[in-house]
Amino acid sequence: MSIEILSPMPGTVVRILVKEGDTVQEGESIIVLESMKMENYISTKSSGTVKEIKVSEQDKVNSKAVLMIIG
Repeated sequence: MSIEILSPMPGTVVRILVKEGDTVQEGESIIVLESMKMENYISTKSSGTVKEIKVSEQDKVNSKAVLMIIG
């Protein structure tokens, strides 16, 4: 079962902390999103493997945009 990691707010992707194929643990930070001049660390809500990264650094995203898929 795959889990979509969604952006909780509109912003700019500052850093992607993992790459496709990496194993992540529940609660691990995976993306840094800048919104309203603050850096927000987005973490995964489940453990698994990064299947697909849907964004690149410096991309502007809307709220609820799919950032990554964890399987």
